[in-house]
Amino acid sequence: MKKIKNFCIIAHIDHGKSTLADRFLELTNTIEKRDMKAQLLDQMDIERERGITIKLQPVRMSWRDYEFNLIDTPGHVDFSYEVSRSLAAVEGAVLLVDATQGVQAQTVANLYLALEQDLTIIPVINKIDLPNAQVNKVRHEICKLTDSNPDDVLLISAKTGEGVEQVLQAVADRISSPKDDNEKNLKALIFDSNFDEYRGVIAQVRITQGQVKAGDKVTFFSTHKTADVLEVGFFNPKFKKTDVLRSSDIGYIVTGLKEIELCQVGDTIAPAGINIEPLAGYKEVKPMVFAGLFCKEGNEYPKLREAIEKLKLNDAALIYEPENSKALGFGFRCGFLGLLHLEVIQERLRREYNLDLVVTVPSVAYKLKQKNGKESVVHSPQELPSPESIDSVAEPLMKADIFSPKEYLGQIMQLLAQKRGTYLDTEYLDENLAVLHYHIPLTTLLVDFYDKLKSVSSGYASLSYDFLEYQPTQVIKLDILVAEEKVESLSSIVYKDEAYSVGKKIVNSLKETLPRQNFVIKIQAAVGGKIIAAERLSAFRKDVTAKLYGGDYTRKRKLLEKQKKGKKKMMAQGQGRVDIPPEAFLAVLKK
Repeated sequence: MKKIKNFCIIAHIDHGKSTLADRFLELTNTIEKRDMKAQLLDQMDIERERGITIKLQPVRMSWRDYEFNLIDTPGHVDFSYEVSRSLAAVEGAVLLVDATQGVQAQTVANLYLALEQDLTIIPVINKIDLPNAQVNKVRHEICKLTDSNPDDVLLISAKTGEGVEQVLQAVADRISSPKDDNEKNLKALIFDSNFDEYRGVIAQVRITQGQVKAGDKVTFFSTHKTADVLEVGFFNPKFKKTDVLRSSDIGYIVTGLKEIELCQVGDTIAPAGINIEPLAGYKEVKPMVFAGLFCKEGNEYPKLREAIEKLKLNDAALIYEPENSKALGFGFRCGFLGLLHLEVIQERLRREYNLDLVVTVPSVAYKLKQKNGKESVVHSPQELPSPESIDSVAEPLMKADIFSPKEYLGQIMQLLAQKRGTYLDTEYLDENLAVLHYHIPLTTLLVDFYDKLKSVSSGYASLSYDFLEYQPTQVIKLDILVAEEKVESLSSIVYKDEAYSVGKKIVNSLKETLPRQNFVIKIQAAVGGKIIAAERLSAFRKDVTAKLYGGDYTRKRKLLEKQKKGKKKMMAQGQGRVDIPPEAFLAVLKK
């Protein structure tokens, strides 16, 4: 047991977690040289294309006579839930910081998550081979943050492999070994799971005590479901079968369960028929962004339901409930942790399940109190009642920490003032790096805040945020009409004082992105029954007089009149429907 070490790598986005994991795999000969490729633990196509980690990924490695269980984690704020689950399965964490960028928002957020779990922290500075590396400055920031000795901070280059062996040695020396609880009854914590068509649900677990092998009967604590263990094994990084998983191992259990919802992340697996205290599990994650997912083809609804169920198994932060819209038919109202999370789910549904989707404009959850005393939570514009029946509306307020070099503070504060942020204070980590503390409504963070923050700070600023409370606000429903027809999926909830400017932006962006038709298209923004902004998209005009070759002008006039009548008739017969392409929806999302 003294030779087993369980740890994970935590860091901000792009600080080199997956590259360091690659070096570990090479150094420990877990992967053959010929099978090695960059970002090996990022298994999904979408992760490899974007160069980001979305899913936590465990792997077992042998080095000297140690056995290391490593979990590679994501860095983006939208996937911090994946990080918190990884931390519950390990005893220590390698805190990785980029030598050129220093301590960033997610470095701090993930560090606090690790300290909450009482983990041993090994501070490491990466990318020391780059010409603009500021090793001494970054070392000073880390020591101040982690309260550690400068000699404890390791210097490496995950790209070239320099210093990586020292990190493995530090993991062996500094991280405590797990307790030897092999003799007790089995207790395993499910930190992730996925679904296999032939073998059912495969639970990814950390065995906290006892042992499990193929043929054992186990119970899932929260659902009281009993299952026969078909196979156990560990990650190499693909599944590798073994005879038994013992106390402190990180591995997988093939359960054979066909009902996906019976295996919940954070649940405890125990021997069948024995009463035990369940493990603490995880704090339930609260989605912050809500959007409707609908199929373009109505008959694909069952396929969408099955796909979302499977994604939910692999992504515990996703929540969903059925929704019916007059315009879009049957679909789901889904909750996400942020816009990147929504984008990734949408892309996975398109690629992995071949679904063509319509996604409604994302909104946050508002708390609504009506004049008749009824209280409810509103997730979509369609649920908002008429303004005269509303007593009060409250929106989620976030506590935001923005890390930035001090020369950009002015522009960042200006941006936050535009986005309705409330200034709290400024904290200096050193003479150059500052942290701005703000309260800011989630609605304004949602759309393009991150892009604008990067833009005003030349890419240096970073952001992390957490839910604080609900605060009263003044919002109304903004409807969009195309060709005098209300487009349900383009409706949004906006601040009362911004309704005109948002409406104007949306109709202008639709005018740019909608394809022209054979008739004039009216694009309008309305609040209640009142039009507050409008644009016209001119029609294609076929040259019906091209075949004329002179003669009286009345012949030309006659053909033009006939064309005009035809266009009017087309509109009157309802052929004036406009199919809105996905890029038009995206243009509206970006306002």
